[in-house]
Amino acid sequence: MLERSWQRLDRELQLLDGVLSDDRQDPPLALPTAQGLEPSPPQDISLEQALAIGFAQSPELQIQRLEVAAALALLQARLGAYWPQLALVGGLDLDQSATNYAVPRGNESLGFGPNFAAGGAFAVPSGARAYLNQGTGSAGGGLELRYALLDFARAPAVEAARFSLRQARQTYANGLRLLQLSITEAYYQLQRNDELVRIREADLRSDAVVLQDVLALKQAGLVPRLDLLRRRAIEAEAEERLVQARADRAIARRRLAVLLNLPLDRVPRASDAIQLQPAWPLDLEASLLAAYRDNPELEALLAAREALGRQKDGLAAALLPRLSLVAGGGALGTRTSQWNASGNCCGSTVIPLLNTDGAQWGVGLTFRWLLFDGGSSAAEVRALASREAASAQRYVASRNDIRLRLESAFFNHRASLEKVVSARRAVAASLEAFRDARLRYQSGLSNEVTLSLTQDRLIDSLVRRLNATIDVNLTYAQLLRELLPVPRDPAAPLLPHLQWPLPPERNRSTR
Repeated sequence: MLERSWQRLDRELQLLDGVLSDDRQDPPLALPTAQGLEPSPPQDISLEQALAIGFAQSPELQIQRLEVAAALALLQARLGAYWPQLALVGGLDLDQSATNYAVPRGNESLGFGPNFAAGGAFAVPSGARAYLNQGTGSAGGGLELRYALLDFARAPAVEAARFSLRQARQTYANGLRLLQLSITEAYYQLQRNDELVRIREADLRSDAVVLQDVLALKQAGLVPRLDLLRRRAIEAEAEERLVQARADRAIARRRLAVLLNLPLDRVPRASDAIQLQPAWPLDLEASLLAAYRDNPELEALLAAREALGRQKDGLAAALLPRLSLVAGGGALGTRTSQWNASGNCCGSTVIPLLNTDGAQWGVGLTFRWLLFDGGSSAAEVRALASREAASAQRYVASRNDIRLRLESAFFNHRASLEKVVSARRAVAASLEAFRDARLRYQSGLSNEVTLSLTQDRLIDSLVRRLNATIDVNLTYAQLLRELLPVPRDPAAPLLPHLQWPLPPERNRSTR
């Protein structure tokens, strides 16, 4: 029975030694339902597939695409200031009134001739009265032209919008870098958690084999009861570690699904085997120079600073004179009707129906020069100048952050590569040591404490080898994030790349 258990344990150790790895979209404004929260079986996904899905579905990246579109529309709006404004104007008016006329003193005594004498056609006697209803309808329309001949604030506004568009595009490019790094890190962490589950499962199976050995030796009276109790406690502890490893794996899968904006019931599973990335091909100085060159994070800050400077110039230009051309022309038509006229005067002025029409045009120049506004414009200029200076300081801080991030990743990458080599030696030595310790324990030459410590050292070396391998890949991805060429145009194709240097065809496609 001991021989059979030894063979089983050897098979489990071989499994333990190998580092293995084993589009529907929710509406954007929808909340999850009970059916949507039911998880489906895990679906295999590669790292390149994850990057492609993330680039297509990430809400943060879509926000940045919309910001670029908004900045482009704003620039087009500012360019419209160089064109004249032509407007079609018109109106329609309906009016009705009722009028009572009372004449305390007439015109018969004014001596204007026989037509104004008593009984004349235009004579209005004193004390006369009259009543009249009147309705008027008018309609008119025309064209109005306005054109700024002299406007010193126009050019700064256009330039500010142009730099804002550049800032939005650089922010989008930097968002691509950040998203690729986030997805890559989440994927590598998922690989780590998947492998930890396999290690804990193999550890638990090994504990079961060793426990059977201890039971056999205990029944034969070769080991004390204490060894059996210790092995059961070790097995229980291994079960706890396995439970936690499975929980960590579930969290890692959910984190990757959130980054990819997957449907709520879709669970991703890493399909790529764990492969060690090569050593970073550049030295530290070359990496820093390449990271600073055409860096979208720094370029976005420079564009923001330039946009603030142009806005400041535009506010200062508002204090300068403005000269505009105004021209217009149109036609007007009026229809007046009068009815229900009664009384003893004024009948000669009543026209039952009267149509009137006409046309007019005009050209003029308007001049405006703001002389005093209580210091508001000057204060706004000072505010923008302060913001411009703050933007320059943000550039300095970001430049220092880039260097610190790159240097940290560079040194950690080299350290992780060295740790992989030592961890591999530790795994090989720990594996042989555990075999020898178990054989000595079966032969009565060693105790169970030595066996347990040797087993713990084996598991620890396997975990350290896994962590060193994943750390190499993580630090490589962090270095790549600082140098990766990305497109500035949201309409350009996105080709995820996981190693440096880029192939020539991909390098050209991102420029």
